[in-house]
Amino acid sequence: MKKEIIVETSARHVHVSQADLETLFGEGYELTNKKDLSQPGQFACFEKVTVVGPKRELVCSILGPVRPDTQVELSLTDARSIGCVAPIRESGDIKGSGACKLIGPKGEVELKEGVIAAQRHIHATPEDAEKYGLQDKQIVKVAIETGERKSVFDDVIVRVSPKYFWAMHIDTDESNAACAVPGTMGVILD
Repeated sequence: MKKEIIVETSARHVHVSQADLETLFGEGYELTNKKDLSQPGQFACFEKVTVVGPKRELVCSILGPVRPDTQVELSLTDARSIGCVAPIRESGDIKGSGACKLIGPKGEVELKEGVIAAQRHIHATPEDAEKYGLQDKQIVKVAIETGERKSVFDDVIVRVSPKYFWAMHIDTDESNAACAVPGTMGVILD
């Protein structure tokens, strides 16, 4: 059976804790849903923050809902351009990661850690994992054939949860390298 999966580009973004959201936007502030994302319960927000590194700054959208810890997900190109360290990590694994400052309309937050480049990954429900013979934390390869540039991505981590929708996420550097567009499909290799 061919193990096909939609390949989605995850552009730079910020996840915020409630405490940091209130520092950046004001006491009692709540995120405003601009657009639902493919992963259930996740959404792009109207709110944006400025991410400041040693070299320069850039504007990033916030993704909701709020999280326990604030995290900035950048491509390696973005991180280098603003002068931040961004180790390649799974989302949520921020211990010892890069630092930056976030600026919102009402305040600033100095992050001593929290800047990462997200490891390419697959979101799978337990049913998807069983169907395709995958396990949580398994590392796989995924082939993407866009016509212009055939690519094989190694070190793709499988993440299994009943809260997920079957999709692979890569960052903008990886997406551009593979000439991926909305609707691009990949095939998980054995």
